[in-house]
Amino acid sequence: MPTKRAWLQERQVGSDDDSTGRQLRRAPLTRKNLALFNNLGRKKGPNTASASTPTTRSPTTTSGFALQAGKNGVLDPLSSKPPKNLEDIITRHGRSRETASPPNSVHEDYLDTVESAINESTIICDMLPLFKTYPNEGYKKAFNQAFTGFPKGVGFNNGLSAPQPDFIEGLRRREFRPFPVDEHVSGAVLYKDNPHSLTLPHLAGEWKGRGKDMEEARLQSGYDGAALVYARNQALASIGKSDLPGHAEVTTFTTDGTNLNFFAHYATLSEDGTLEYHQYPYASTNLTKYHEFKDGRRGLRNEQDHARNQSYALRDQLREHWTQRRDTLQPTTDCAPLLAPAAELPGPTNAHEDEDEDDNGAGRAMVEQPCEPTPPASSKPERVPKHDKTHCASPKSCPPVSGAQKRKASSAEGEGLSHGASRPRGNGKD
Repeated sequence: MPTKRAWLQERQVGSDDDSTGRQLRRAPLTRKNLALFNNLGRKKGPNTASASTPTTRSPTTTSGFALQAGKNGVLDPLSSKPPKNLEDIITRHGRSRETASPPNSVHEDYLDTVESAINESTIICDMLPLFKTYPNEGYKKAFNQAFTGFPKGVGFNNGLSAPQPDFIEGLRRREFRPFPVDEHVSGAVLYKDNPHSLTLPHLAGEWKGRGKDMEEARLQSGYDGAALVYARNQALASIGKSDLPGHAEVTTFTTDGTNLNFFAHYATLSEDGTLEYHQYPYASTNLTKYHEFKDGRRGLRNEQDHARNQSYALRDQLREHWTQRRDTLQPTTDCAPLLAPAAELPGPTNAHEDEDEDDNGAGRAMVEQPCEPTPPASSKPERVPKHDKTHCASPKSCPPVSGAQKRKASSAEGEGLSHGASRPRGNGKD
């Protein structure tokens, strides 16, 4: 009977080798060969794990993120200037609401859960009741989702990975139909290849676990806010408009469950002609105190309402401009005079302003249309050049993962609005 070693040497391995007529023999079981085999196993280990385990990035503060963001024009609060509409922002933030504040028992329950939270994901879940919801419309939340559809190398994000806020809230992409927002507004659609992607939001937030670095959350929210400001400015520029100089319409917040901080974001031109993105702190509350807990909850919901109003107002302006332009270029078959939009004067505008025309045709001019059809003009999407950049930021995660890692979650789905209707202010559940 052959020995075990001889049997191993003569044994054929691999069915694929049988079909080709080749015969492979196992190596002798020597100490040297076993050591080589173990070394090969150790080399393959990390590669095998990386194929099934989501990659993680190093923390933003340890990767030079702050320095690079500063070079890109993302200012910290010390370097930021107060927005011109700061008084309006503070008034809006503290405005009373129609619903009653939660009783003291709710605050006591909140303290009990937050103060015993074992990680960041738990705090996020415990704080969700503080937020307002907007059911039965295409205005949704998303948690810890990277902006995979955001263009690279547009200035503020040069050399940095895509923003990935813990919280963001905005309209879904389909709410902008028939306007092809992804083709005409750089940075508007946040998530690549996602028909339900959030689009042109105005509110984002960052969480940290108890005792963690809130300065890192502030740094991340500054980057998030710059991304939202960039997209808003691109949207307004596509219709020949802009916000009033120095006015902030984008808001971010940071919190660890105990402290809740709010920031206003806007962009200005520096002396050398480059954009600077301001992050100005305007409110902060200590949620462990009952009266400040009520103030923080009220302020948070007021900012949600404001961001929602800004999102719908911007969407309506984009759709109206698109519809007017499309109707003007459509072919006609007779010479009857039609209403055509009067020339729009370029200049600053604000989302609070009412851009709608009255029913009597105010703001429109009577023009004679040609008798022969006018061919429609082609509309090609504006393409933003993409450049490979060094990724310095760290991906984040979402509940329920313990420790520093978080699970990514996509935005919730739901029924949206009809294309022609705008949501009145104040909808939603307090």
